[in-house]
This record gives sequence, structure tokens and C-alpha cells, in this order.
Amino acid sequence: MARILLKERINKREPLIGDLRIQLEHDTCYRYDRSVVLSPQRIRLRPAPHNRTELGDYRMQVAPATHRLDWQQDAFGNHVARVLFDGPVTEFAISVALTAVPRPVNPFQFLVDPEAERYPFAYGPLEAEALAPARATDEAGPALQKLIAECGGAQDSSVAFLAEATARLRSVVAYQHRDEAGVLDPEETLRSGEGSCRDSAWLLVQLLRHLGLAARFVSGYQVSVPSEGPDIGELHAWAEVYLPGAGWIGLDPSTGLFAGEGYIPLAAATRPELAAPVSGTVSACGMTLDHNIRILRLGPADAVPDVLPERAS
Repeated sequence: MARILLKERINKREPLIGDLRIQLEHDTCYRYDRSVVLSPQRIRLRPAPHNRTELGDYRMQVAPATHRLDWQQDAFGNHVARVLFDGPVTEFAISVALTAVPRPVNPFQFLVDPEAERYPFAYGPLEAEALAPARATDEAGPALQKLIAECGGAQDSSVAFLAEATARLRSVVAYQHRDEAGVLDPEETLRSGEGSCRDSAWLLVQLLRHLGLAARFVSGYQVSVPSEGPDIGELHAWAEVYLPGAGWIGLDPSTGLFAGEGYIPLAAATRPELAAPVSGTVSACGMTLDHNIRILRLGPADAVPDVLPERAS
């Protein structure tokens, strides 16, 4: 039996009459073929402080119940649950449920400082020092060097430059669902011409850094509740770039667009492994992973229950 580890109202503002409210339910279960010892597990499945979607109730449960959980904020300000199990386990399960009001979000609702309105621009000395970890570059191979040269042309509006760079990646890298853990090197992604959302996001981060901008990797939920067709919720990855005056701006190379409504960041960091939804080590074993996200439309009085329903076995 899982136990409740967090029960919280993330945002106290009540939805307006007529607002669509949804509940996102996310179950993750690691099953092992023997008893294993887990290192402290770090879970990054709580919406980040800079999220722009209006949220309500949030619940998280972890199983088995023989554990200690401590909430922390990491070096990037992300909410991280550190879980320490009392002994060997054969299963590690996480259940998350949150409510949200998916109102439209204008991704261009920001004001850039005058000195950064046109690209290229230089960060001020203090900003440059603070942003140094988000400007660190890996070595660029021939394919990335070619892309850098193609994107780093004449002066342009900074917003237009970012829109063009994001759209260009969408045109040169086809989306590919990939279950394997980790993120591909940008050179490998460009050579193959396809990649997961994680691969494209990391490629965009490195491209922007080589072009002189501060950028970071983001993992989170992407939610779609169209008037027609199925509701969709999934784990997703995108990039954020820092513009003076505007702050961190979301860019999704998988769609070629700025991140607007439906994007709920969970963690943002200078490297992908520091934003992983779950991280930690396990002793040698065989493992299977079950992962499921559901979207439910709620009535005005509905709320996330105090105890989440038991996971299907």
C-alpha cells in the first residue's frame, strides 16, 4: 500500500465559472526480478516554481511505504523529493495527481530590455557571471558547426532569431519516440536527422550556447485538451533561453514553436541528467518499467482525492 507523501494546494486562486479543469494522473512503476538495494532516489515530478499554468491540488504517493521522503530545492530551484528506502525492495512505484486549469497562454507576453532586443547582444557583466553555467558549451562536431554558421547570420530581432532557430531544428530533426534512457550527443542527432524530444531539446540548448546565449534543458508535462479529439498528456522535454527583461523563455524544437499553453515544467537545469524525472542507482538486476499518464476532465466540485486509487497490477 502506498502512503501519501505530499498533499498541497499549489495555487489558491479558484477557477472561474466555465473554466475547463483537468486532472493529470501519472503512474510510474519499476519492477525488479529480485530484491534490490536502491540508492537515494530523486524524484522531480512536482511543477517547477516558474510554471505558468494555473494549478490546484497536488498529490504524490511512493511505494513501498517503508521509506523516508524529504522535499528539497536543488541548485536550480527545482522541487526534488529525496526518497530513502529502509531496506531491499522488489518494486518502486510513484503515483502523481494534479489539477490544472489549461487556459490559453501567450508565449510572447514578455518585454525584452532594449539592449537585448536585437541579436546578437551581450549580457551585462553581472548577468554574464550568474549565467555562466547555462552558457557552457560542449565541443561542436562538423554537423553542429555547420548549423551554428547557418543560424548566426546578420542582426535580427532577438525574438525572430529564436523563432527561426527553433523552427530550423524542427525542419532538420524528425521526431522519433525513443524509450532508451539518456540523451544523444547533438552531433549524433544531426547526423541521423531524427531524435526524441530530449535529443532535440539538448541540441537546441547547445546551439544557442554556441551562439552566445544562456540556455537550459527542461523536462515537464505537455497537456492537450482539444475541443475535438482525445485529451493527451505526456512527459516532454524542451529548452529555455534567457532574454534580459523577459527571463527564461520556453522553446520547443519538437514542434518548432515557443512553449505556450499545455507546458508544465517540472525541472530545468544546465544538463539533462540534472532534470531527469527520476534518478538514482539500483543494484544488479533485471527490470521492467510501466509508465502511464491519464487526463480526466473535472466538474466544478471535483478535486484530487485524499487517497489516490490503487494502481492496476
